[in-house]
Amino acid sequence: MKKGIWEEFDGYGDIVKQIEASRESNKMHSFKMDLADPYINRLHPNRLALRVVDIIQETPSTKTFRLVAEDKYLPPFQAGQYISLFLDIKGIRTSRPYSISSQPNQIGFYDITLRRLQGGLVSNFLLDQIRVGDPLKSSGPQGHFYHNPLYHEKTMVCIAGGSGITPFMSMIREIVECGIDQNVFLFYGNKCTDDVIFHQELLRISERFDRIRYIPVIEDPGADYTGKCGLITADLIQEATGHISGKTFFLCGPQGMYDFCIPALERMGIRKQSIRRELYGPPVDICKDPGWPKHVAANDFFTVTIKNGKSIQAPAKDPLLVSLEKGGIVLPSICRSGECSMCRVKILSGSVFQPPGTPVRKSDRKYGYVHACVSYPLEDLEILL
Repeated sequence: MKKGIWEEFDGYGDIVKQIEASRESNKMHSFKMDLADPYINRLHPNRLALRVVDIIQETPSTKTFRLVAEDKYLPPFQAGQYISLFLDIKGIRTSRPYSISSQPNQIGFYDITLRRLQGGLVSNFLLDQIRVGDPLKSSGPQGHFYHNPLYHEKTMVCIAGGSGITPFMSMIREIVECGIDQNVFLFYGNKCTDDVIFHQELLRISERFDRIRYIPVIEDPGADYTGKCGLITADLIQEATGHISGKTFFLCGPQGMYDFCIPALERMGIRKQSIRRELYGPPVDICKDPGWPKHVAANDFFTVTIKNGKSIQAPAKDPLLVSLEKGGIVLPSICRSGECSMCRVKILSGSVFQPPGTPVRKSDRKYGYVHACVSYPLEDLEILL
């Protein structure tokens, strides 16, 4: 057989030998990976079968659910991470992420703490229907909202609003129980004193440990309240923390808190690299976003057609993912905040609204992909799943 011209190139024989050696090495690598798979899957499982063993009433609107694994094993997690529960509610298959509020130095159970959301499909179901002994399914621990001593300062300034306290509770419990050399200023904003989650525990911890400073801030206090009132302002942060250098700022709470606090922190001269924000789900009322088009009303309905599939009706006010789930179309999803990118769909025609700051990759923008969990229809759509 006649040789190919490429076989005449200098070094061709050496390259052939390297390719053969690489193939042999890859066979061994694949064999070793097969042995490693069970260990990787144990540390990072796709699904967990859980059971509720205790329900703790934290406030009138908030409960903590203590979850154990049916097979007696829970994978480790970092304080600040979350799990996503997978549920079937009234025929709607959906999911919701909840931060783990228990400490990671034990993995006998996970605690998730959730507050009732007015009109919330999942929160109302869990708070009203779930009982001790009930089974639940979840993802493994996920998320990047945790303190990394290689990148973050030893002193954390934590700003929480409402149920955004949950990842900080896990961090604080770990710090005090493991004796970690870390300082925390915790500013915790709530509407009223009756609904402050973990208030008594945080008071006890801050009284006992000098490195944990707890500053509750109540927007509408009662007559007998003597603590900090109003909103978490730059002046309040500056007064409590002193100089801003040597501190990393962590925020978790509703969108309104971010809109108010992040500009205040930037005006204080804090670099964006020193501000870490946990994604907190889609806005409660997307139509109040400053960029929302005025010609589209909240209850305008549009037809969403799946290429080579069915069509559904979707209101402008709901994320596309929610409308698809209500229409019986289930997409994989974990974070429901635009971070994990599992619910990506391609927009073939029509347009959607995405809140500013939605973390969509440059390649997705170029080729028309959006995160369905934080995308809202503005007209009739055709999409590719």
